[in-house]
Amino acid sequence: MPSNSLLNNLSQQIDQIVIGQGNLVKQILIALLSGGHVIIEGVPGTGKTLLVKVLSKLITADFRRIQLTPDILPSDILGTNIFDLNSRDFMLKKGPVFTEILLADEINRTPPKTQAALLEAMEEQQITLDGETMLLPPLFWVIATQNSLEFEGTYPLPEAQLDRFLFKLVVDYPAKNAEKQMLVNAQQGFKAKKLDLDKLTAIATVADILTLKEQVQKVQVEDNILDYLLDLVERTRQHPDLILGASPRSAVAWLNATKASACLAGRDYVTPDDVKEVAIPLLRHRLILKPEAQLDNLQIEEVIASILKQISVPR
Repeated sequence: MPSNSLLNNLSQQIDQIVIGQGNLVKQILIALLSGGHVIIEGVPGTGKTLLVKVLSKLITADFRRIQLTPDILPSDILGTNIFDLNSRDFMLKKGPVFTEILLADEINRTPPKTQAALLEAMEEQQITLDGETMLLPPLFWVIATQNSLEFEGTYPLPEAQLDRFLFKLVVDYPAKNAEKQMLVNAQQGFKAKKLDLDKLTAIATVADILTLKEQVQKVQVEDNILDYLLDLVERTRQHPDLILGASPRSAVAWLNATKASACLAGRDYVTPDDVKEVAIPLLRHRLILKPEAQLDNLQIEEVIASILKQISVPR
């Protein structure tokens, strides 16, 4: 099966359950293919958790969810060695981080020490307990959520840690027609909370996804596209409304995301539209506005859009 057919099937299956979030689904799949972790910000009840659960079932991936709270400890995520009275030895009790898809709910409600433990696992794809290093699964992929409405009792992620997320996706309310379809489904008896995910028919395996990720790395990128991407990165560092531009890490992440976007579209080469497609979710959490720009109520998405207009598109 061609890779884009498999991906289209995944997208269609998710769209039937998670109504009105087609763009979110597309961006999630791009992140999955490029191996980048995602942070999702949005109001409650828009299907963020349901989307991740459905995706994990459709690709038969091991899925864990952590509800992060102010009192959660690094050992609650990574695991700990406990003494077994029968064997008279310490045994590792693995934490939820030993999974393939990890949903970390409300990451900004847990203290920096716990955040750092999770982010180290994301960066290194391994953890160290009592001097022993243990590898995480090849597909290890983190989707973190945060509520944009709650600020009291939260610990916002610093810029250096936010940079480890490929995308920051902002989820809005669905369109009116999509929300009406949700009401129609509810009227017919559909209940997302009682959805039997085990009855979903898997259409891909973890091995299929890993193969797709290998195909993404083979997508061709012409020199003029690389120059275009670098011009955009350089412009973020010189923009008069920004005090922090895109890092070299984000430039590499941007390249990988464009290749995944091309693969999702069924192409083996990157176009300028692929570069534009992922610009906002990739940059919105990495760029920082100057205080005076914030006072003028300038939005970071507006700055990114203006940068895309300022740099000429290669033929």
